[in-house]
Amino acid sequence: MDIFSKIAAGQIPSYKCAENDKFYAFLDINPVVKGHTLVIPRREVDYIFDMGDDEIAEFQTFAKQVAVAIRKAFPCKKVAQVVLGLEVPHAHIHLIPMNTEADVDFRREKLQLPAEEMQQTAAKIYEAFINA
Repeated sequence: MDIFSKIAAGQIPSYKCAENDKFYAFLDINPVVKGHTLVIPRREVDYIFDMGDDEIAEFQTFAKQVAVAIRKAFPCKKVAQVVLGLEVPHAHIHLIPMNTEADVDFRREKLQLPAEEMQQTAAKIYEAFINA
């Protein structure tokens, strides 16, 4: 079981933003901006394009619902969607609130937010998600 599967199963703590029976969303612990969220399938699959057509459609629909919640919780011009990352062998989408393209620069220094602020951020997104 990879680290993202353990997170989705509750074996490793995370800052949960949204979930359903097939997908899970949680805050990136090294965010480029506040509200930077990862969306994963609960099923272990390394490469997003190895997912079946119906599954990837459901994945994108769930990611859209999370993006809407992020935008409600943290007003911004758009929520960027980025599929990037080789360090964890589990498909994932980065959802990043953005007001400029610089907000999506992964080379910039990552934020170090206190646990309390991370919890408040996740709670805001989760509340917007469940009240959509």
